[in-house]
Amino acid sequence: MKKRQKHKLADTAQQIVGGFLLSGPFVVTQEVWALALNMTVFHNVFLVCIVAAIGYGGLYGADNDRDPRREAAVAGVPVRFISVLIVAFGSVGTLAIAVTAPDQFIGGLPLADRMVVTFRAISVGAVFSVVGAVTTDSLF
Repeated sequence: MKKRQKHKLADTAQQIVGGFLLSGPFVVTQEVWALALNMTVFHNVFLVCIVAAIGYGGLYGADNDRDPRREAAVAGVPVRFISVLIVAFGSVGTLAIAVTAPDQFIGGLPLADRMVVTFRAISVGAVFSVVGAVTTDSLF
């Protein structure tokens, strides 16, 4: 019986580098925030599913040496996959808050609406961030 592979802090650090690297340009782009203003719940859920599909496919579909059944898991979900999703959304969200993008692009909205639109914009950026996170995780 093979022992489950542990997910190390260094793995997450690599994901963070890739996630931040590709998410930066999308946080500060007016077009992303305009798209987010016009998105519905359906669009947002669809984007979250796309991020998850890219993350899972990049980690386990593109790398034949990696098997999700042999990795450490929480409730059957590989920790590496959970980490990639947290990094993808977290890096975009962190950058958005750090550069005050919500205030700059949608500052006139009421707080509740601003939070919703910000999550939508984060979802748009996460599509690109997850590519960076998965790529660096797979390369290193």
